[in-house]
Amino acid sequence: MFKDNLKYGLVLGTLSPFIGMLGFYFWKFSIYSLKNFITALAVQKTILTSMISFSLLINAIIFTIFLNKNQDQTAKGIFITTVIWAVFAIALKLFY
Repeated sequence: MFKDNLKYGLVLGTLSPFIGMLGFYFWKFSIYSLKNFITALAVQKTILTSMISFSLLINAIIFTIFLNKNQDQTAKGIFITTVIWAVFAIALKLFY
């Protein structure tokens, strides 16, 4: 459907974790309003890091799909952003 493109992979890898974060909210915290959930994220940093880690599963799935379709440049872009997101999650866990 799409050409094998590094930029497309970077955009897809950057935006897809937000879908995972939304899925995490609906899976674990849907009984709370979105406002209360965001407040809980500010207070409980462990929720934020676990939510980011869970959202990276979406990137792993998309990465695998593009790798199996032999669209290596797109998969490379997804991998790069996944590493950046993972470093961000580890930094939050260690320093915040």
